[in-house]
Amino acid sequence: MKLKGYAAVITGANQGLGEAIAGAFVRHGADIFICARDRYKLESVCKKLRSVARKGQKITCAVADVSKEKDVKKMIKAAILKLGGIDILVNNAGIYGPKGAVEKVDAAEWVQAVQVNLSGVFYTCKHILAHMKKKGHGKIINLSGGGATAPMPFLSAYAASKAGVVRLTETLALECKDFGIDVNSVAPGALNTRLLEEVLAAGPKAVGDEFYAKALEQKKKGGVPLEVGAELCAFLASSESDGITGKLISAVWDPWKDLPRHLKDLQGTDLYTLRRIVPEDRGRSWGKK
Repeated sequence: MKLKGYAAVITGANQGLGEAIAGAFVRHGADIFICARDRYKLESVCKKLRSVARKGQKITCAVADVSKEKDVKKMIKAAILKLGGIDILVNNAGIYGPKGAVEKVDAAEWVQAVQVNLSGVFYTCKHILAHMKKKGHGKIINLSGGGATAPMPFLSAYAASKAGVVRLTETLALECKDFGIDVNSVAPGALNTRLLEEVLAAGPKAVGDEFYAKALEQKKKGGVPLEVGAELCAFLASSESDGITGKLISAVWDPWKDLPRHLKDLQGTDLYTLRRIVPEDRGRSWGKK
């Protein structure tokens, strides 16, 4: 019950990881407001969550497209009204976007992917931060993933937008450091969700032989359980993680349960951040002036 008494907004919560995060938050006692574009799936998940919620827990939802600022502004306003305030924001909504070489993909689809993955995070943060600053506390968790830490040939919109999410996270963490608001990114691991199915359906010609082969292997092995990333989000949403901010944390590879013990190191270094590598970092001297 680490989230009892907290109110959370979770985007893209009508399936996959978003649904798992919503479920974890409910189990930990939070009141939640979930949104997504598909009304039928959203209302079905909302009904399911209400069936397992404790007496008095508020579980509500609304259809919203995070790529549209008007939708986001209306959604945040409704969430504050229905929950009586917001303590936690989880930006989970995301899409792969067009698959293929840059010169061949549809430009409108590429821009739309960036709108959903990056602008959607910007819109929700823009319209919730004044509320959180007034309250003097808040937790913002942005789903990023492997697209931020390594090139992803033939998925350029996804890779570029997710890298942008991490740098936006780091920037907001600094902007919010005097307001009791922690802002972090999460890499949930290789998940067997609709995104994986999209890659398999697209085939090796669209996503490349190497990425397609990895997707097939992931499908066969089962991928990382959704609950792993969901529990990391619950940790970052709770008071256990107070002071941890501006970081990209892997649900699979990082010892996130122990991070509070290393708070001084986290706050005083660039651990778990994206940074430019210079020759000296790799034992080369030719970069010196």
